[in-house]
Amino acid sequence: MLNSLWNALHSSFNNVLDHQVNISVLDKIGNKPISSWFLFLKEEFKIAINSCNNSSTPGLDKLSWNHLKSVLKHEDCLANIIGIANTCINLGYWPNHFKKSTTIIIPKPNKLSYNSPKSFRLIVLLNMLGKLIKKVIRERIQFHIAANDFIYPSQLGRLKFKSTTDARVTLTHIIRLGWSKNLPTSTLAFDILQFFPLLNHCLLTKIIHKASLNNCIIDFFSNYLIDRKTNYSWNNFSSSIFHVNISIGQGLALSPILLALYLLLFLYILEKRLKNLKIPISIISFVDDGLFISQDKSLEVSNACLFYSYNVMSNLLDKFGLVAEHLKTEIFHFSRMHGPFNPPPLDFSSLGGPILSPKNSWKYLSFIFNRKLTFHQHIDFYSNRAISSVKCMKLLGNSSCSISPLQKRLLYKCCILSIALYSFQLWFYNHVPLLYPFKTLNKIQRRAAIWILDAFKTSLTEGVEALTGLISIKSHVQKLGRRSQLRAISLPLNHIIRSLMDFPIIINIHPLSAPSQIVKKQKSKGILPMLTTDHIEFLLPFSSPP
Repeated sequence: MLNSLWNALHSSFNNVLDHQVNISVLDKIGNKPISSWFLFLKEEFKIAINSCNNSSTPGLDKLSWNHLKSVLKHEDCLANIIGIANTCINLGYWPNHFKKSTTIIIPKPNKLSYNSPKSFRLIVLLNMLGKLIKKVIRERIQFHIAANDFIYPSQLGRLKFKSTTDARVTLTHIIRLGWSKNLPTSTLAFDILQFFPLLNHCLLTKIIHKASLNNCIIDFFSNYLIDRKTNYSWNNFSSSIFHVNISIGQGLALSPILLALYLLLFLYILEKRLKNLKIPISIISFVDDGLFISQDKSLEVSNACLFYSYNVMSNLLDKFGLVAEHLKTEIFHFSRMHGPFNPPPLDFSSLGGPILSPKNSWKYLSFIFNRKLTFHQHIDFYSNRAISSVKCMKLLGNSSCSISPLQKRLLYKCCILSIALYSFQLWFYNHVPLLYPFKTLNKIQRRAAIWILDAFKTSLTEGVEALTGLISIKSHVQKLGRRSQLRAISLPLNHIIRSLMDFPIIINIHPLSAPSQIVKKQKSKGILPMLTTDHIEFLLPFSSPP
């Protein structure tokens, strides 16, 4: 009985083994010059191991990251591990010992039924030494493809300097720029169905070959993706060994960079096809979530562009062995028009999808948008979460041991402010009206300051803030805003934020360069900051000479 259940469970997670792909779709993509691959350095392993969490679950070898950190303190052990990693790359071989895993099955809470794979969360336990080597390989490959400009500019997520905030800031900036030209913005969000299991290994190998990586890396991944084995574990029950020769495993060390490689050629081909069809569409991708952006004075024209783009995208996804999840497709329109706003629906029934009708608000990457970009719903949502956290923390002050005011302040600064100011960059820019957000945020800080000091509710806000050592919430947001502006100087050249900046960022500025050489531009019309000479002068000592 248990064997049949394990077989059914395995087939449900691996039911796309024979999904067909069209490898010829890559024929028109030229090969870049092959880059060299150098031996791994000790510093690469030390950086990788220092970023690992000691509280992570031990792997199949019963080792934790804390154990490996102790081992790597010995130079001889570190040299042997580096030797194993270099040998694996040079031979194009990944040992079978590292290919074995145990998959822990955890049911997701609050599900109405558990008859589909989406109702479960899988946690894969691997050999810890193999995980460390894969982390180092991932960082090296990401450096190679970034140095060779092989990353799609608006491809965000799962990569360095590619955060969710970048995706939201990019979208908001594009909307504001459209409004400056009296153009409303229409967006269509889509999701790829079962992205991780549907990845085709043969096509992935071809894509890696196109990425100008060395032949030894291509041989390594060709061996890495085959002959993998796992057994399933549910509570105290364990299954026999199953072969897993599809997907790349969600949450594994090499998964982010392989996902990015698989999608980047898809995005390049999609952009080229849309340009050939003369469809004015912008694309933003965040892992398996895509976004089409259309700007036109007529919403009917924007809907038509989004419809044709979605059709082209669906056909191209099929050639890559992927499928769009129609039920998760959403449309939203941004407009500053006063009075009633009734945008037309978008009918996808001819493509096998639903009829999409825009809602009053739209949640994208955990951020809540409304059509006028006031962000009141977003501020209210996260402010309520922050206030609830403050109320719950009062229980800590009433515990038997209690906590000191210094510990309370630390909890507030680390846990509460990060919630209340989530993605503040979208509503704090260019001297926009800030009465509404600061009114709400001041309430949060006042409650927290009273809790920290155990003061009376009638205490003055400025007094309790001064006694607790908290700067005003407005000053705190201004400080974070300046840091956010300065981050742009460290972004890669092909980053989408850099391409949208109003001020041309100067690379390799010599410390002795005169600030007068930097030319200012007019005031920014979007939300992205305009770097001034003051910002550049502040960064000059930390810049590298030419």
